[in-house]
Amino acid sequence: MFQLRRILFPVDFSSRCRGAAAYVQALAGRFDAELILLHAIEATYNSTLEDLSGARMENFEQFFGKSLRHLRVKTVVEHGEAAQKIIQYASANHVDLIMIPTQGMGIYRRLILGSTSAKVLHDADCPVWTGVHLENAPPLEAVACQRILCAVDLKKSSPRVLDWASHLSEEYQAELTLVHVTGSETQHARTEARRALEHLQQAAGSRADLRVEAGDVSKVVAHLSGELKTDLLVIGRKAEAGVLGRLEMTAYSIIRQSPCPVVSV
Repeated sequence: MFQLRRILFPVDFSSRCRGAAAYVQALAGRFDAELILLHAIEATYNSTLEDLSGARMENFEQFFGKSLRHLRVKTVVEHGEAAQKIIQYASANHVDLIMIPTQGMGIYRRLILGSTSAKVLHDADCPVWTGVHLENAPPLEAVACQRILCAVDLKKSSPRVLDWASHLSEEYQAELTLVHVTGSETQHARTEARRALEHLQQAAGSRADLRVEAGDVSKVVAHLSGELKTDLLVIGRKAEAGVLGRLEMTAYSIIRQSPCPVVSV
């Protein structure tokens, strides 16, 4: 069920983090959500955890200045591996959305290196917002949500994905497009996929424009997002984490290629 009462924003004081901050502020302000700024640190030689925590609290103030003064903000410093602390905090505190930038590295290198954003996408229970190249993000006043693309695979998670996208589009009065990419280009496959989309939309009470496309899923979704000039892409994640995690391989590729931020539900 869609709700945005509590947003977790992991902060590493990077340029990518600064770029994501505008989107975070816009969403938290729109829904009057509690915004939790979390920074994870590890003790270094000749430094105590208390000293490091105090320094990071000062960094919060320097990094954000007065830009968050109109929001309900909580700052948290955790000690340990970043991804683990983010996932644990989100679960223990019933966070509704994690907003975290990613470096946009190639899929295999990212999985080998185990970047923080990849681990969070892989293991977090709640929806995760992310985007690549956020060091070039627009300022707060230019952040918009006028067009949303919702891509579904017509599997178990699809109703939840469409519900999330529909509620967000209603809040922003945004144009919503619902797309499914089929692996077959036959007319029969397209017809069956469209019927499934219509049934899904009827059950959700959605009024999205429907699109059925064929081809490589990640490439088609990214291309369509660019064609429609969407401000946000909403995709699905598996209902249960399991051994391989919640985010399937195709979703990593979609996130990497998407021209706009992506929410994985």
